[in-house]
Order: sequence, then structure tokens, then C-alpha cells
Amino acid sequence: MANYTAADVKKLRELTGAGMMDCKKALDEAGGDVDKAVELLRVKGQKGVAKREGRNAENGAVVSLISEDKTSGVLLELKCETDFVAKGDKFQAVANTLAAHVAATSPADLDALLASEIEAGKTVQAYVDEANANLGEKIVLDRFAQFSGAYVGVYLHRTMPDLPPQVGVLVELDKENGEVAKDVAQHIAAFAPKYLTREEVPADVVENERRVAEATSREEGKPEAALPKIVEGRVNGFFKEVTLLDQPFAKDNKKSVKKVLDEAGVTLKRFARIRVGA
Repeated sequence: MANYTAADVKKLRELTGAGMMDCKKALDEAGGDVDKAVELLRVKGQKGVAKREGRNAENGAVVSLISEDKTSGVLLELKCETDFVAKGDKFQAVANTLAAHVAATSPADLDALLASEIEAGKTVQAYVDEANANLGEKIVLDRFAQFSGAYVGVYLHRTMPDLPPQVGVLVELDKENGEVAKDVAQHIAAFAPKYLTREEVPADVVENERRVAEATSREEGKPEAALPKIVEGRVNGFFKEVTLLDQPFAKDNKKSVKKVLDEAGVTLKRFARIRVGA
């Protein structure tokens, strides 16, 4: 029996993010030497990367990075398998390093990001694979947003107090207004609009909603003469659900988000909302 304590197992888990049984096996093999056990877990982790490809990564964190002058910002989601790894310092350090890389390089899309060089001779994909091996779980980077404009704000929301943020919102305004940016970002986090304006909703989506509204109205036995008005009312209701500017504002549902922005004299140019695993 190797000479190690429960505290050694705990330390090894904190250092590597590996599971308890994997840590115990590594300590057994290393004769209780924590440093050697770390190395053993890294080697075995590299071997296990391919095996983990089929696993689900539904936990993780959303991180952000806003420039000092608040004219640019990054929102990035990094996923893992368990909340134990998600709340670990090593996992969050990887996520923050990736966000900083996005801020510095402004990749055009995810493929460009993964192919870019984050360290000398190492691509972002290789860096993520290395995290996969070191942490002993499937680590996935598949979403980020980057805005640059007159004013960029962010809101991060924790769904559980002991976990890192699971929901993040990035907003871009045409002028500086920190209070409005925060209020609208919090609204977006809570109500998850799919589009900014009605004009952004694809025509086929609107047409399908109109067909459903008409079929539902007929099924309910509504008068034929009243159908056009009823259908339009239901389509308008759909817009209020999915478009940000049409939604009733979270802090005052007697006003739309557009009304709040107009009263503040600012325009919301765009937004991005990321929820881990969604």
C-alpha cells in the first residue's frame, strides 16, 4: 500500500482536476509521490484525449474580457464534463487565457481561432487538447463573441453561487452609458431574445408563425372575418417574445426595451448571449 493521505489525494485533484479514483491509482503507482503522480496523470491524460471525444461536455464557464476604455470586449464559453472541473482554478485560467487571445488576435470565426497560434508552435486547438489531457475531461471551445464599437458592456450570471458564470451577455451601444448597458444585458440574460429587431427574424420563420397562428385560430372557431386581425395580433405577440427591442423591459414591463433605450438616447447595435451547454 502506497504511503499517502487523503490530503494528498485532495491536493492531486486540485492540481490536475482528475477524478478521485484516478488520483488514488496514480499515487499508488507513484509510491505516494504527488509530483510523480501529476506526471503520470498527464501522460495518461494525453492517451485518453481521443477516448473522451464521444463524451458530453455540458458543464463549463462563460468568461469575458473588456478593454480598459470599454470600446471592445470578448465573451467566450469553455465547456467541460463536470462542475468539479468547471469551478477549478486551472480550468478557469484556460478559459481566461483563450479570451485574452481572442481579444489580442480578433479571429474571424471559430475555425480561424482554433487554427491560430496561441504560443510558439502551438495552435489554440493544441492548447485545448493539452487542457483536455491535463484536466482529464473533454474540454470544448466552440463559441465566442467579440465586439468593438463606441461602448461595449458585459453581464455575467451565476446560476449557482459555487460555480463560475453560466450565462454571459455582451452588448454594444452607440455611446457610453454603463447603467443602460448593464440593465439591458441583465434583461437579455433573463429573457433570452433570439433577435435584436423584427427585421432580423428570417422571413420563413415569420411566415411559419403566421401559418400556425391562422391554423390555431381556425381550430378555435374564430370568425372568418376576424382572422386577419387575430393572426396579426398573435404574430405581434411572437415578435414580443423573440425580438429584444419588442420585449417588455424586465425592470418596467409597461415599457419595451426599445422605449427604454430611446429614453436614454442610446442605440443598441448588437448583442450576444451565451449559456453554457445551451
